[in-house]
Amino acid sequence: MTIETNITKMFGIKHPIIAAPMGPFYTHKLAVAVSEAGGLGVLSHVGLSDADPVEEMKKNMEYVVEHTDKPFGFNIRTSRMEPNSEMLCWEIPKFIMANQKIRDQCLYAITSAGSAKTLPNSPNYQKLKENSDIKHFHVAPALWLAEKCVAAGVDGLVVTGGEGGGHQSYEGVSTLVLLQQVHQKFPETPVIACGGFATGEGLAAALSLGAGAVAMGSRFIASKESEFHDTYKNVVPPAKAQDTIMATGVFGPIRLWPNEYALEHKPITSKAEKMAQEATFDVDEIAKTIRAYELAYEGNINDGAVLLGQSIGIIDSIEGVSEIIEKIVNDASASLKKAVSFIK
Repeated sequence: MTIETNITKMFGIKHPIIAAPMGPFYTHKLAVAVSEAGGLGVLSHVGLSDADPVEEMKKNMEYVVEHTDKPFGFNIRTSRMEPNSEMLCWEIPKFIMANQKIRDQCLYAITSAGSAKTLPNSPNYQKLKENSDIKHFHVAPALWLAEKCVAAGVDGLVVTGGEGGGHQSYEGVSTLVLLQQVHQKFPETPVIACGGFATGEGLAAALSLGAGAVAMGSRFIASKESEFHDTYKNVVPPAKAQDTIMATGVFGPIRLWPNEYALEHKPITSKAEKMAQEATFDVDEIAKTIRAYELAYEGNINDGAVLLGQSIGIIDSIEGVSEIIEKIVNDASASLKKAVSFIK
């Protein structure tokens, strides 16, 4: 069973299902599993305290092409709070250019949490763009951000609503509404929908709203192949949709599982408030925040930052990636066929 869309044709993948970037954690094994199952695996921007993001990205790309011959992508967070973003935008395109196998398979560059211009402004990326089939998408969690992305010349948008786990916009608009806003304004722009997707019915809905694929984070965290600690994964199946809250993260509002860490980091309401907060940060404060992500990744779900979205309320098991994708595609096909039957 296959569903062909503009996104599946763009990347040469079997299914319109993409792994959401889940930095600062490692996702190279998960990326391989998703790509092997016919979706598009994505390497995260690794940002753990003992890691060099540039070297880790290189090693992870080498790992992927050693274990699959399918397409994959990578993420760079371009936030002003991300000191390695410009170096990644400079070094990684150059590294891809020098490795033919990686250049052939690495077709998707997704930037997030900052400017959509940082990567395309890199001369090395411009050279890569001229000599490969790579496409650049940027995460747009609000309509005004989608407008800035399109003006910057992106190849496509990842439209992320407030249901999603991890960092969000201050507007808090749902994926349902945001997809319609973006499709009305930019009907020809390729769109990947993210935030709240974990089922075939969700995929069918996204396609009906103009998206060409969905990206999933929480659903793939709760998979056998993901690198996340079992304690982290096991939060998901018994959880309800309301078992997440908005808090304050490194880059702004962030959706977390409500443990002690999340409850201590009350949400801020504006970018101005966040920038004022950042002005008070020192090296120790930033290191403490990074450590909170590491704690959760290592299995300490009481003291760490547990990034999860509202889709945990529709995930009731930890399964293999291939089983997850197969079920979603089959259920989406059935939903779309049922919807067509309503047309007389």
